[in-house]
Amino acid sequence: MISTSLQTLQETLKFPPTWFPAVPQWRNFVEALKSVFLTYFRNSVIITCSVIVLQMAVMIPAAYAFAKYKFFAKEFLFGIVLLAFMIPGQVTFIPVYLMLADFGWIKTLLPQIVPFMSNAFGIFLLRQYFMQIPQEIIESARLDNASEFQIMKQIMIPMSMPALATIALFSFVSHWNDYFWPLVMTDSVEVRPLTLGIATLRESEGITNWHTIMAGNVILVVPILIVYLFASKQILKAFVYSGIK
Repeated sequence: MISTSLQTLQETLKFPPTWFPAVPQWRNFVEALKSVFLTYFRNSVIITCSVIVLQMAVMIPAAYAFAKYKFFAKEFLFGIVLLAFMIPGQVTFIPVYLMLADFGWIKTLLPQIVPFMSNAFGIFLLRQYFMQIPQEIIESARLDNASEFQIMKQIMIPMSMPALATIALFSFVSHWNDYFWPLVMTDSVEVRPLTLGIATLRESEGITNWHTIMAGNVILVVPILIVYLFASKQILKAFVYSGIK
């Protein structure tokens, strides 16, 4: 991908393939940025960040309730969460599309944000993490007159940062790279994300512009690598439980 992004169009069409460009063509990135950066990149940032923030707002209280509370039909409701985790979006997109079209949301960013407010995988993983936190710590906080919100904010969240970072990264990668759902749920350039923007670089006068497409893909991948570099340690901690300090 990186090699092709620095080649000329003629080099990309050679057989056998050219692995190293004779002269790196940095202008490929300039062409890709001119085409996709402003509107599409902005939309991707808004969609991805909004989804992660809303998921945290829904996921943390839900996981806390499933882990530390006893209430009617708790196991049944948690089973529904797991069922939602197992059903792929390709199965439900038609009724969801019809519902959002009735709301008049198709020409907005909302169809790419609202359906993903609840993260079933995140609730499951965070519930398992919350269950490892001793109940005695929570009871001690309640004896000190801490509210449930304060318990979540000052105890549960700080002690579960590795799990939260992992969920946030998985969600970021999933929605930043998503192609199918935005393609179905949008019908205008103004609300489409970067993945669909890169697809517009495909052809010019009947020729596939592989050099520009790959430059666009590099631009698409770089934010994911940056986020991973910052979150990698937390991800390792999330899957290696070493006890509560």
